[in-house]
Amino acid sequence: MKVETLFSTKSCYREPLRIEGYRFGSGTKSACIVGGLRGNEIQQVYVCSQLIRELKELERRGAIVKNHEILVVPCVNRFSMNVGKRFWAVDNTDINRMFPGDASGETTQRIADSLFRQVQGYSYGIHFASFYMPGDFVPHVRMMDTGYQTTSLGSLFGLPFVVVRKPRPIDTKTLNYNWQLWNSNAFSVYTNETDCIDETSARQAVTAVLRFLTRTGILHYNCHSGYMASVIQEDNLSTILTDAGGIYRRHRHPGDAVLRGDLMAEILDPCSGEVLSEIRSPTDGVLFFAHKAPLVLQNTVAYRLIRRMRGSF
Repeated sequence: MKVETLFSTKSCYREPLRIEGYRFGSGTKSACIVGGLRGNEIQQVYVCSQLIRELKELERRGAIVKNHEILVVPCVNRFSMNVGKRFWAVDNTDINRMFPGDASGETTQRIADSLFRQVQGYSYGIHFASFYMPGDFVPHVRMMDTGYQTTSLGSLFGLPFVVVRKPRPIDTKTLNYNWQLWNSNAFSVYTNETDCIDETSARQAVTAVLRFLTRTGILHYNCHSGYMASVIQEDNLSTILTDAGGIYRRHRHPGDAVLRGDLMAEILDPCSGEVLSEIRSPTDGVLFFAHKAPLVLQNTVAYRLIRRMRGSF
């Protein structure tokens, strides 16, 4: 393992921002794994740290296939993480909406440019990402429908689902999208948590990446074969909205199978405790996403549901 400073950015009021990378093996640029681009992505940084530990031991045992290099960048937005902010603390901009970057632009554009210069050119790019809504997911792999994606590669992670998303204009500035445009097979891996650590899904994510690296011929690693992944289009997920605001009490969780009419959550009056609304499943299926924050507004996404098709699940 080689630890190196990939790039450094000067700061007006504190020490320079130094982004470190951990290199394993040597030769062809085979796989690059990036962790926290946002300041609240504690789980994503933690998953990278556990992956680095595993790769260090595997490299010591000679398990990295000859002429393959793996680069892991565990944390990019350290300044925001130090002060508990999700986005860049000075101007509240999102590094993962700045790619491929601009060397002469604003601070987050320069950070994105410096990072992308280091991570482009790899055969496979894996980003441990987080969602913009507060909540929990079933662990899954997400791919952008750019025309360059190959869903069969996403299935090699052995996670339950591969979700294909049609990119919106704002998505064209993400790391995943630009990796694909620059000829890397790009994947975003989502676990259960973001701003706190979930050991079970973190371990699942580490194993999934090691499984992928083994199946693509980069690594020698023996592990459980994982799931036979289901490929789903994000547009086909059923979105369930709240019809009132108040205290949110969740009864069902991501991965739970539900039947039509099942009670999934309640919304309570914050002062009287009266039940203002019951959220029930509109159809049979499996819960893919569940809102987590204790307070909700009206028309908030409470759940996203994978509808059960005939003969599925």
